[in-house]
Amino acid sequence: QQLQGSIAPALVNSALKHGEDFDAILKSISEGIASTEMVDFAKTLQEDQIRDLTTYIIAAHKSPDLIISDDKPSEVGTKHYDLRIEKIVGEGLDKPWGIEFLNADSALVTFSKGELRWLVGGKVDSKKIEGIPKTYASDMFGGLMDVALDPDHEKNGWVYLAYSYNSAGTKDENAPGTTKIVRGKVKGHRWTDEQTLFQAHDSLFVAYGTRWGCRFLFDKQGYLYFTIGEMRGPHDSGGRRPQLLARPEGKIFRINRDGSIPESNPLKNKKNVFQAIYAWGTRNVQGIAQHPATGEIYFTDHGPEGGDELNRLKNGTNYVWPDITYGVDYGGAIISNETHKEGMEQPLTYWTPSIAVSAIEFVSGHMFPKWNNDLLVTALKFEEVRRLAIENDKVKDDEILLKGYGRVRDIKIGPDGALYVLTNTPDALLRITPKTP
Repeated sequence: QQLQGSIAPALVNSALKHGEDFDAILKSISEGIASTEMVDFAKTLQEDQIRDLTTYIIAAHKSPDLIISDDKPSEVGTKHYDLRIEKIVGEGLDKPWGIEFLNADSALVTFSKGELRWLVGGKVDSKKIEGIPKTYASDMFGGLMDVALDPDHEKNGWVYLAYSYNSAGTKDENAPGTTKIVRGKVKGHRWTDEQTLFQAHDSLFVAYGTRWGCRFLFDKQGYLYFTIGEMRGPHDSGGRRPQLLARPEGKIFRINRDGSIPESNPLKNKKNVFQAIYAWGTRNVQGIAQHPATGEIYFTDHGPEGGDELNRLKNGTNYVWPDITYGVDYGGAIISNETHKEGMEQPLTYWTPSIAVSAIEFVSGHMFPKWNNDLLVTALKFEEVRRLAIENDKVKDDEILLKGYGRVRDIKIGPDGALYVLTNTPDALLRITPKTP
C-alpha cells in the first residue's frame, strides 16, 4: 500500500531523496544506488517493465489516493469480538518506536530519530523532552528504541531508555556502535539524573550495524530484561557473535534496576563474559512479555527470510542462532541446513515466510475477558496483530485480528483496558475496543 519492501522506506507521501522525476527514478531502478542495498534491476527486468514501473511509482507518489484509501473500516470482526478501531493520534507522530502509559491521560513515546515526547490527552506534545542522549543511528532498526517505567515509578520517577550508541556522538551510520541502556527522570520537558546501566566497551562496537534490538520487560520480581540484536551489517555476516558470551550481540539480558547483576543469573561471577546475559543465541528480539497467570516469559525473534519465532524464555538457555533456523538468508543463501539438534531449544511456533514479528503483549483486564491470558503478536512487514492462545507451551489458536493498518511497532493494554497499537507508515496510534462493551 505504501510501495514499500520488507526493509525499505515508503515511496508514498515521502521525499524521494534520489530524485522524483521520471529520468531519476528510471535511473535508480536500472542502475541501483551506490552505498545502499538498492541493486541494479536492469539485470532482472526488461526495459519496458522498468518504464512501466517508473510510471506506476510516479502515479502513486503524486496521487496517493490511487494506492491507499483513507476510508478504512472502523469495525473489524473477529472470532470473539467485533472490534471498533479508532485512530486517536496521527499528527505529530514521526517514526514512533515505543509507548509507555503513565496513566489514562498521559504516556511517553520514543521516536527512532532520537526524540522522547509526551502524549497528553490524545495529542503529541509539540515540545520535545530536552537532554535525551544522542542516538547514533536512526534507521528502522536503530535510534531511540524502547521505553519502560520503573515498577515504583510513582515513588522514584525512574524511566528506562534503550538507544543505538556511538562513543564519538556521531550520526554517521557507518561508524561503530552498540545498544546502550540508561535510566533517568523526566521533569517536565527535561531528561535528568541519567545513569548508565549497560554499555559494551568501544572495542566491541560494530560498524555498519543494524538489528539493534531492543525491547524491555520488568517482571513480577522487579528484574529488568532487555534484548540486543545480532547487529549484522551489509559488510558483515554477523558470524557467530550470538554464540560468544564475551560479546553483547544476539542476547537477552537480565539486571537489577540499578544495573547490578542478579545472583541467579546463569553467568554470575564467571570471568570474560557478560554476567548480565540471561539467554543467548537469538537474532533480533523485539517482543518480550510475561504471562499474567503463570509468570512464564515469552519472546519473539526475527528470522531472516522465514523462521520468525515465538519462544519461552528459560534461564541460561542457548536458542542456537545461527546454528539452527527455519529460514534462509536474504537472497536465498543457506544459513544452516539444520532446524533441529538434540538438546537445543525449539520454538513454540514459527512463521515462514517471515511476518517481521515485533512487540508482544498478554491480554489482561476487564475489556476483553474472552482473550485474557492470550498473547497478542504484532508484525511489521505483514502489518498484523495476531492473537495466540497458548496452553502447555502449545499454540492452540492463531487468529489475525488486524491487518493492513500499518507496520505495527508497539502494542499495549492501556490503563483503561483498551488495546493500543502504535504503527509506522502510516505513523499512528490506534485505540481498539469491543464494539459492544
